[in-house]
Amino acid sequence: MIERFFQLYGKGDVKAFFSPGRVNLIGEHIDYNGGYVLPCAIDLGTYGLVRKRDDNKIRLASENIGLKVEVDIDDLKYKKEDDWANYPKGVLYFMKKEGYRVLGMDILVWGNIPNGAGLSSSASLELLIGEMANNLFNHGSIPKIDLIKIAQRAENDFVGVKCGIMDQFAVAMGKKNQAVLLNSYSLDFKHINMNIGKYKLVVMNTNKRRELSDSK
Repeated sequence: MIERFFQLYGKGDVKAFFSPGRVNLIGEHIDYNGGYVLPCAIDLGTYGLVRKRDDNKIRLASENIGLKVEVDIDDLKYKKEDDWANYPKGVLYFMKKEGYRVLGMDILVWGNIPNGAGLSSSASLELLIGEMANNLFNHGSIPKIDLIKIAQRAENDFVGVKCGIMDQFAVAMGKKNQAVLLNSYSLDFKHINMNIGKYKLVVMNTNKRRELSDSK
């Protein structure tokens, strides 16, 4: 990815980030109705490389999708033709709206979450971008709960997917060998030990695409 980044944007220092996907164990369709869910982060996810720019341009490229997008940080608008890049744009739009500092960046992402498999590739991407801007421009000072809410707003109000908060919460709050018991109404949560010894929890990709954005 670093070599590819250099091909796209030229050589120089880059920062690397990783954001997990998630699987939900109990509570399907509960999170957008305000109830208890039990998701956990997984080791599949989204990798990202980023470098600051000296201007207001955001350049976005993905190793999974050929489409590259360039936008000005002062002109972040939803465009259907920008496809996957609308998720990062939405996060940066709401970060700015909340008064956080966001400046120009060159970004390359690659993910190994199967697309449309219901493992929250969009939430993984959203939190990746949010953490990049948090780290580069805000000294890591933005609370995780604020990044979670910003990422959900990006999906709800920028992209137009009326999801609950579970996906973003699980991505941001996930811990190794632990699930997150979340009250999606109050946002009270605690970690639950998932070290299940000789047993295995198997997550299978059925290759049946799941598009929440197309559903009621």
